[in-house]
Amino acid sequence: MSTKRLPESIAHVRVTRQSWQHGFLEGEVSAGDFEWQFQWHFRRGELSVKPSQGRALIKEPLGRFLEQRDYELEPGGDYAFTIRAEL
Repeated sequence: MSTKRLPESIAHVRVTRQSWQHGFLEGEVSAGDFEWQFQWHFRRGELSVKPSQGRALIKEPLGRFLEQRDYELEPGGDYAFTIRAEL
């Protein structure tokens, strides 16, 4: 029995702005040849990702990453997480 490895890509996140008072975090995320801008309104649970190309691949894993690491994220910080897809 052979075990097939799932494809993986590393997503790189840079936080550019945050406001605990207004309840948002924004920044940039890139994986493979794709780059997006995101804005996360954590009090409302809303995550917007632009542009739309490739957004379906990144939005859900980015949302999980932000929710898990929210108190650790700071403007100017560079972070990374693994996506179970090849980009």
